[in-house]
Amino acid sequence: MDKISAFAPATVANVACGFDVLGFALDYPGDEVTLVRRNDNKIIIADISGDNNLLPKEVEKNTVSLVIMEYLKHLGISDLGLDIHLKKQMPLKSGMGSSAASSVVGVFALNEMLGHPLQTIELLPFVMKGEALACGVAHADNVAPALLGGFVLIRDHKSLDIIQLPTPDELWCTVIHPEIEVQTKDARSILRKRLAMQEAVAQSANLGGLISGLYTEDYDLIGRSLVDVIVEPQRSILIPGFQDVKKASLSSGALGCSISGSGPSIFALSKGRDIAQKTGEMMGKVFGNLDVGYQLFTSKVNKVGPKILDK
Repeated sequence: MDKISAFAPATVANVACGFDVLGFALDYPGDEVTLVRRNDNKIIIADISGDNNLLPKEVEKNTVSLVIMEYLKHLGISDLGLDIHLKKQMPLKSGMGSSAASSVVGVFALNEMLGHPLQTIELLPFVMKGEALACGVAHADNVAPALLGGFVLIRDHKSLDIIQLPTPDELWCTVIHPEIEVQTKDARSILRKRLAMQEAVAQSANLGGLISGLYTEDYDLIGRSLVDVIVEPQRSILIPGFQDVKKASLSSGALGCSISGSGPSIFALSKGRDIAQKTGEMMGKVFGNLDVGYQLFTSKVNKVGPKILDK
């Protein structure tokens, strides 16, 4: 195979009560990549679109190419050259796993191009290196769902003990991205270093309730459990209008609402498309009244992760 194109999805990490341990994939948006064999052994980023010229084209500094090179090194392949064409289809620094999607889509496409020498789960250590490059810390709560699809629980980051969770069929997600910037380092530095015992207990109970709700398709339990008593109270002050957006989403019938990743995007989970779309409209009105531009995405939870495209 001399040419292949693939798609990898955006993701929502933390999912309210699951700070650093829970994430899920979206059907849309995401990143696309096309890999084309070269006649030499060079790895080249031929072009990047949709990034407003913000991403580096040096192969050691870009997540899509770095992960590809780590994968080839692992397999002992030194004679394969590639032109990489990356199409970004989500805002950067949005809290929607932009770097994770780039890491996943490139190595997934190459693994398919080479006849699937590794199982999909075996690609996880490589995409973790891409996340470390982009974020400074290798967290799996974006890359794991982007790679595997659906809801994913990261029981342990060091050993990459990953558990895939079920997704109820009628679960939809609305994500709104306000056109403001929240630096991940700022979102982490603002967090408290110590917790009260009752906060830890409440957060653990909510995480357990959410996971139970996913297994039993209990939408009311999912909604009751989408409560973050630890991180959201701190990070929400970095997002203008957050409390009003959350109030609007819940009044629209959403099950729950919180910050996507480190923000500034905000997500809401709903039962069914109609409520998800209504929720998006109401969330948008809040930012409209604040004269804050935004992008809005409504999607089912993506259960399959990346996919090969016919091009």
